[in-house]
Amino acid sequence: MSLWRTKSIEDSLSDSHESGHSLKRTLGVWDLMVMGVAVAVGAGIFSVGAKAAGSYAGPSVTLAFVLAAVTCALAIMCYAEFASTVPIAGSAYTFTYATLGELLAWIIGWDLILEMLTAGAVIAKYWGIYLSDVFALWNWDIPSTINILGVEVSWGAFIIVAIFTTLLVIGTKLSSRVAAVFTVIKVFIVLFVIVVGAFFINPANYTPFIPPAVPAAEGASDVWTQSLFSFITGAAPAQYGVFGLLAGASLVFFAFIGFDVVATSAEEVKDPQRTLPRGIFAGLAIVTLLYIGVSLVLTGMVSYKVLAADPNASLATAFVAVGATWAAQVISVGILIGLTTVIMVLLLGLSRVVFAMSRDGLLPRSLSVTSDKRHTPARIQIIVGVLVALIAGLTDVGVLEEMINIGTLSAFVLVSIAVIVLRKKRPDLKRGFRVPFSPYLPILSAVLCLWLMLNLTTLTWVRFLVWLVLGLIIYFGYARGHAVVGLKAKAEFDETVRENTEPRE
Repeated sequence: MSLWRTKSIEDSLSDSHESGHSLKRTLGVWDLMVMGVAVAVGAGIFSVGAKAAGSYAGPSVTLAFVLAAVTCALAIMCYAEFASTVPIAGSAYTFTYATLGELLAWIIGWDLILEMLTAGAVIAKYWGIYLSDVFALWNWDIPSTINILGVEVSWGAFIIVAIFTTLLVIGTKLSSRVAAVFTVIKVFIVLFVIVVGAFFINPANYTPFIPPAVPAAEGASDVWTQSLFSFITGAAPAQYGVFGLLAGASLVFFAFIGFDVVATSAEEVKDPQRTLPRGIFAGLAIVTLLYIGVSLVLTGMVSYKVLAADPNASLATAFVAVGATWAAQVISVGILIGLTTVIMVLLLGLSRVVFAMSRDGLLPRSLSVTSDKRHTPARIQIIVGVLVALIAGLTDVGVLEEMINIGTLSAFVLVSIAVIVLRKKRPDLKRGFRVPFSPYLPILSAVLCLWLMLNLTTLTWVRFLVWLVLGLIIYFGYARGHAVVGLKAKAEFDETVRENTEPRE
């Protein structure tokens, strides 16, 4: 059987109604918008911008956010067209299976698992750390880890993952309502920080807006820590300047991950042709405005050199530097609240990707069984919850942060290409949203995402390739032989052979 066999749109839609393997449509525009804001407005808005400004872009970090937002918007347009055309769980995996074939679908599904598994673990770990910081505001000395049989365990990560795993097993709608409450609170905190920070802005800090390029700090030219682009071209690693701005865009792209996660819930959306595009774009617009506001306040309050001098620079660094220590305390609470909903949406997205792959037979079919009453994939949700909790609670997840970006960007590249392929293959399909100026905008989306990938470190690429090799071993060792599409094709072929070989009367 061909490695490029595809699963028809009609089969995908039919599978969404399969008894015992289907999800319930309960989500509306507001739910999707909240989900997008919930997963994007997390630690990134408080810390990633400060790191990018100090180490790469200076005040032009605002442009880095705009570039990252434009790249994300182009890719999300492709997601919106697909999700409104094929409103099935699985996001990029499902879209790729319908257009580019099973092997690439497996690879992108494997990449999505990497993205959401590592993101969930990283965020859960940081949630436990920031929980201890909030306790410290009240002078409660409660450490973020406890020692169990000689092993340091991040207890906070276990608790938050357990809570949201339980909520998601009970029902997606209930989880969405809980996320909405937390999301509204953290958006108000972000707006509060922007307004307060505006009173401390010194216009002189915006000059030079794009600092002149300087040689990278000692150690930054190490073969593993330089970007793949620098490694391939032999260009000397540098800070600031135009290339610093582009490197900053690659870093702050982390702040926009998650909108592809919204597309994984397509099978649980009411009236998906209308609801999905509106919900996704509304969420992206809100997040972009918040990021631009925060970055302008951040670089206006203090010189980017102050941020560069702090290895753990964050939004709180700027407030402490201008003497507004009390605001830094508010930010600590905001970070904790922000991370809370991110964990929930990532757990949801991860389980839905695994659900779709399991229903297609690429992973054990028994995993995709849903409850008769709540129509949630409880088995998968519990399994991914346990995995995320173990990784977050028992390992140093900091080394995996860039893996989140490369997993997301690789999915964006393939979806951008796949939307062009589906236009050619199935022009007859009803599309609730169409990417304008196709194929030019989808091609631009793929090129921009690939460029951001090239600006990630060589070590990240090596780890990514190791993950892909592991995925290919599983595909050829199990998934390929158990895929429903392949089994159906084999059964039809055997039936044809039997009919042609039977003696005629």
